[in-house]
Amino acid sequence: MSRTASPAATAATNRRERMNPIAGPGQALGPGVVLHGLVGAECGAVDLATGIATVAAGAGMPAHTHPCTEAMVVLEGEVVATVEGRRYRLRQYDALHVPPGVAHAVENAGSTAARVFAAFASATPGRDLVSLPDSPVDSDAPPPGAPERLARFDGVARYDLADGADFRDLFQGFAGCEGICGGYALFEPGKSLPCHTHDYDESISIIVGEAVCQVAGNEYTLFGCETALVPKGRPHRFINRSDRPMAMIWVYAGNTPDRVIVDQCLCDGACAPGSSS
Repeated sequence: MSRTASPAATAATNRRERMNPIAGPGQALGPGVVLHGLVGAECGAVDLATGIATVAAGAGMPAHTHPCTEAMVVLEGEVVATVEGRRYRLRQYDALHVPPGVAHAVENAGSTAARVFAAFASATPGRDLVSLPDSPVDSDAPPPGAPERLARFDGVARYDLADGADFRDLFQGFAGCEGICGGYALFEPGKSLPCHTHDYDESISIIVGEAVCQVAGNEYTLFGCETALVPKGRPHRFINRSDRPMAMIWVYAGNTPDRVIVDQCLCDGACAPGSSS
């Protein structure tokens, strides 16, 4: 959903944006599993953390729970995700949404490394190792009453948030899985979103191509899964100035994808939040 507001009605924020590359050795979550954190408490995020796990062939993340909602999106390869006693085979851009306290595990289902994007409805998610039932049952979709939600990328509705900007909402808050929402967006060459703000923090990871991120008069170039943290209320937009498509995974620290469209001068720095320009 999109709303509009004037510069004078747009509140300033004391927190600055952060651009976060994938750097360093990452955090080992188990044999053959490495997590690179992108957004979280360490960079000033509120109620939101994101990261990318690389899972080697034959490896997997042991069964665990989180005290907050988690959503995962497969970026490369294939994985098998087990939730309680159910097993799902996930392919590129399929998304699984798991409520707090629900036991789940992920293993690489292919012969090459897989990469999985993870988002949490907390800046400090944490995890507790647990056990899963023996002999899980393979499933194409969650049965009635199951706490998790699964979105197959090919079956998710597409919509144009702006001309040449193709969006798909892969996960969003529902009973039991509140706190985050997000999805996939593909920008054709030369296309962009209008300048806008949110009422919560946002994480944006550039997974294909190159993007220019404008935030309150500043510009940044992002590629190779580099990720922007845009704090609540900070005017921003993304632009594809290249001659190739650009794609992103975006996550909001809120239940629904709500955007407030504001004047472009707030993104390019020609006016300031709270001005009458």
